[in-house]
Formats: sequence, structure tokens, C-alpha cells
Amino acid sequence: MFNDRTDPLTLLQTRRSGKPRDLGAPGPNDAQLRAMLEVAIRTPDHGKLAPWRFVIVGDDQRDALAALLERAYRTENPLAGRLEIEAMHQFARQAPALVVLLSSPRRESKIPLWEQELSAGAAAMNLLHAVHAHGFAGGWLTGWPAFSDTVRDAFGGPDERIAGFIFIGTPQKPLEERPRPEYDTVVTRWDI
Repeated sequence: MFNDRTDPLTLLQTRRSGKPRDLGAPGPNDAQLRAMLEVAIRTPDHGKLAPWRFVIVGDDQRDALAALLERAYRTENPLAGRLEIEAMHQFARQAPALVVLLSSPRRESKIPLWEQELSAGAAAMNLLHAVHAHGFAGGWLTGWPAFSDTVRDAFGGPDERIAGFIFIGTPQKPLEERPRPEYDTVVTRWDI
């Protein structure tokens, strides 16, 4: 069983993201989404900088997001075909809830940029843990929209980067395991 909420350790051991295209209603209500984000902001953060921020994209804003993605994509890919444009629209309309996570480093800080970027990734993971603990499923995507300056500028400034689009909803299909690394291929003991 994936995302087994029997206890915290079991949830961590069974955590599985959902494919955003397979997430449907119900999604979290405003109070649930706020509670999830309050967990996410408890992320480890050297220097207490909060070098990240979250932007909630409302259900009523999905058409505007689809239009933004299409416009930006066509600008960068003037020969884009129908299927590419449909993919941008589909991306914008996945799952009932969407949170855009921005890496917002404090460049004037003595805390290394790398540590600040790691904190943004941890914030995304904390959000996913909170999503699953609330009984929903989440999916963290990047893809072309995360690397478009035009899309980034719609959510933040030139010193920020989109760390991901976190889609939240209820799985409409059974979750499937994905390949995981074997323990011995990614864990070693330091040997002097």
C-alpha cells in the first residue's frame, strides 16, 4: 500500500508521488492547503533565510496559466505543433491544486547559494510529505515551463528560479511503484 498513514515512519517508507495527469478531485480545500504549506515552511534553512517561496495557482487561474505557457512556448518555439501546444494546456490543468515553488536565494547572505538551493528542494519534499500525510497525492514536476524565463517572470523575478510545480489531488488510477536504487549502489561506508 502506498502512502500508508498508519504512523509517520510507515508513511515515509511507503511514500509515492502521483502522476499529476492522474490526480483528480477531490483536492485539498484552502485550510488543508494552508496546513500543508505550513509544514513545508518548517524546512531546514541555514541562516533562517527562507530562500524559497510558494505561489498558489487557483483553479480559476488555470486558463490564464495555459495561455501563458502557450504564449511563452510559441515565442521560444515558433514552429510548435498542435501536440506541443496541447501538452502545455494539459500541463496547466493537471490536478485540482497547484503550488509553484520558487527558489529565492538571498545573494547578499554569507550562506552559500548551494545550501539555499538545497533548502528549496527540501521545501518541495516537505510539501509532498504533508500532502501525503493529509491523504492526498502530489507530484513534483519541472519540465520546460520551469526553465522558461517568461514563465518564471510571471511568478517571480530574475534572481529566482522555478524549483517545481507541485500538483495535488486524489489518485484516479492506482499508484505504481517506480524503479528505486538498490541500497548497496547508493550507500557506502567511508573507508580510510
